[in-house]
Amino acid sequence: MSARVGVEEHAAFVRSLLSGLGARPTERVAVADALGRITASPVESPIALPPFRNSQMDGFAVRAADVAAAADGPVVLPISGEVAAAPGLPEPLAPGTAVRIMTGAQVPEGADAVVPVEDTEAVVGDSDSVRVLAPRAPGAFVRDAGSDLAAGDDVLPPGLKLGSRHLAAAAASGLTELLVRERVRVAVVSTGSELVSPGAELGAGEIPDANGVALASAVRAAGAVVVFEARVRDDVDRLRAELDAARDAGAELVVTSGGISKGAYEVVRELLEPLGAWVGSVAMQPGGPQAAAAYRGMPVIGFPGNPVSAQLSFELFVAPTLRAIAGLPAASVDRLELAEPLVSVAGRRQYLRGRRDEAGRAVVVGGPGSHLVAALAASDLLLVVPEDVTALGAGELVDVVAL
Repeated sequence: MSARVGVEEHAAFVRSLLSGLGARPTERVAVADALGRITASPVESPIALPPFRNSQMDGFAVRAADVAAAADGPVVLPISGEVAAAPGLPEPLAPGTAVRIMTGAQVPEGADAVVPVEDTEAVVGDSDSVRVLAPRAPGAFVRDAGSDLAAGDDVLPPGLKLGSRHLAAAAASGLTELLVRERVRVAVVSTGSELVSPGAELGAGEIPDANGVALASAVRAAGAVVVFEARVRDDVDRLRAELDAARDAGAELVVTSGGISKGAYEVVRELLEPLGAWVGSVAMQPGGPQAAAAYRGMPVIGFPGNPVSAQLSFELFVAPTLRAIAGLPAASVDRLELAEPLVSVAGRRQYLRGRRDEAGRAVVVGGPGSHLVAALAASDLLLVVPEDVTALGAGELVDVVAL
């Protein structure tokens, strides 16, 4: 590629470098650890749901024929026992009797209906009997075995992003593990001698490393897993050692921040450019400087060091591939009216931070500077202004990408 390329050209180049990540193997993970993972195949339930006939209500298990006369007035039945939601097989129900039963308890053989406790009364002076106030048809308030799912049926489809409700269904089916797609293993490396850990006391010229936190979080949000993280001073040998360590840790992809501009101390450029890396500029703002390389067969995608540029670059050039591999939907794109005029730089695609106002219009938040992390945090969308547009008026439509 040339030294200055368009957004689509660089995106296509990065996609080509990441194309080898697409065919994912599978792995088995514990149900409790499967939140957010993607099912690799249909998941069959080994048992019926529910596995046995059980009561939908607290009340009394009866034969429907024994309470049919309650349509004309209360029916009194002797109570022959009690069934709790507990292990064990209840005694069969004798004709002409009722069994006190709890929600979820197994309905005894012989019973074909449950009378909710609200439709009964105690018999004064006779704690061993119950007065039934209303009739119940066969099957009333009884959950049949397999009424939710038959044994052998699919409880979960393939390609499903697992939420808590899906894990509940798997656990209810008695499953302890699920077959899921293996996640892309990513390393995140921040460069810059000025960087220190967030929360550390700042010395002269030092700043907290926001990129490490932001990019690692973005990797996870895109359905991949972070297997290695490092912060590197402006030292080429140290960067080389960290990239080797990332590869040894199983990383399939490295994303870096900083070190790719044209000045001195640009360690990513200094290390990778002699190895054939493309290090240049993309016609966009923020995020102009970009890099892409293969290091010992491992893709390395380099972003600018400014935090806004780094986060935007990840969302544009890496997140779409990771999300597609993970089976996650692409970021949504919409068109909104502008609440106020804006100006843009000719020849560069602008990505302006913004939000929706009360009327649903797009409002710019902060300026175009790539260091304005607070403005990005206050935004919920990006306004995309094409390269050939230098101004838009209030009320005109603009493309927006949800954050």
